[in-house]
Amino acid sequence: MKILIDFFPILLFFGAYKLYDIYVGTAVLMAATVLQMSLVYLIDRKLQLMHRITLVLIMVFGTLTLVLHDERFIKWKPTVLYAAMALALALAVWVYKKNFLKLLLGSQMTLPDRVWMRLNMVWVVYSAFMAIINGYVAAYYSTEAWVNFKLWGYIFPLLFIIGQGFYIARYLQADDTGSTPPP
Repeated sequence: MKILIDFFPILLFFGAYKLYDIYVGTAVLMAATVLQMSLVYLIDRKLQLMHRITLVLIMVFGTLTLVLHDERFIKWKPTVLYAAMALALALAVWVYKKNFLKLLLGSQMTLPDRVWMRLNMVWVVYSAFMAIINGYVAAYYSTEAWVNFKLWGYIFPLLFIIGQGFYIARYLQADDTGSTPPP
């Protein structure tokens, strides 16, 4: 159910764009994201930091898109979000010696510190990759191509989440059985 909640704003955005235009799509995306965050809050009784950042960025970049009637703002929002994530995760580890992923998720699962560090580095690389690829498509392709990329490009996060799940699973199972998995 939660995965449906995560994807319905982009699906509604895609549909509104195809039926109308980028501006109607942007307004629908903004409304759907507010609804999405309300549902997440009702289910979890809180919004994670990433949810709050996403909501703020969609509202700010969406408003700029609508008020200035300039589609570039909504097209560059994912690049800003992913670049900020990559930078924040990297700075947290390399400058402040804190693993932000472990701070956010450590209460939900127990993993060895080396696994948390690998996950953090993988998230830095993934976020940088997503920022670069979105920026490239936003800069060099039409709005139509960018919207299609936003929908079909969701294969990247899905593969990333699945791969991360397989990687983490062996350590979570090891915790339950008391055995130690290979590094």
